Amino acid sequence: MAGLSLPYQVGAVLALAAVVVVACVHVGMVFLHVAPSNTVTKQHGKAVDQWIYPEFEQNWKLFAPNPLQQNVAVQARAETLGADGTSRTTSWYDLSAQDGRAIDGNLLPSHTQQNELRRAFDFYAASHDRQNRAIGLRGTLSEQYVRRIVVMRLDRDRVAGPGGTVERIQLRVRTSVVAPPAWSGEKASNSVSYRTLPWWTVPAGEAGGGVK
Repeated sequence: MAGLSLPYQVGAVLALAAVVVVACVHVGMVFLHVAPSNTVTKQHGKAVDQWIYPEFEQNWKLFAPNPLQQNVAVQARAETLGADGTSRTTSWYDLSAQDGRAIDGNLLPSHTQQNELRRAFDFYAASHDRQNRAIGLRGTLSEQYVRRIVVMRLDRDRVAGPGGTVERIQLRVRTSVVAPPAWSGEKASNSVSYRTLPWWTVPAGEAGGGVK
């Protein structure tokens, strides 16, 4: 910093101040989101929600953690259009399993690998009924969010081949109960359930894996 000229020093200080302000605002917004209902959240709840959803959404509340009791695996397949005009439907890709392999043995796994896909589907499930009909204003937003994540991951796997595009995608969610520890004496079902979502058309701006 000391080696910079005065204009650059001023610019660096302003940039640092902006980062600190944004960080403080973000921490404050997350705290208000997870905190019990209070005067501030009652008056400014809409502003808090607009900051949090969908990227920073949390599924826990301060003083009331909710540990996961199920294994939820998000799988996807796609209808693709090849560079030669050939259309085909891919097999199912287990996106959650890909994240699991990336985390296994990784001392510093990313937040994206650990939580992005799982939290995105939780967001979708909370804003849709079992017939996949949107509930409330965040239904469309949650669908767009999940779709973009899945399309980018399928494009990363080159499912459409060189020069191809993803035309439609479909999600399937496999849910199983986490087995209780042997010493607990609890009984848990070992059944597996599947929830298959309808096909979603991928907008042209996302078809190549980009988000526009």
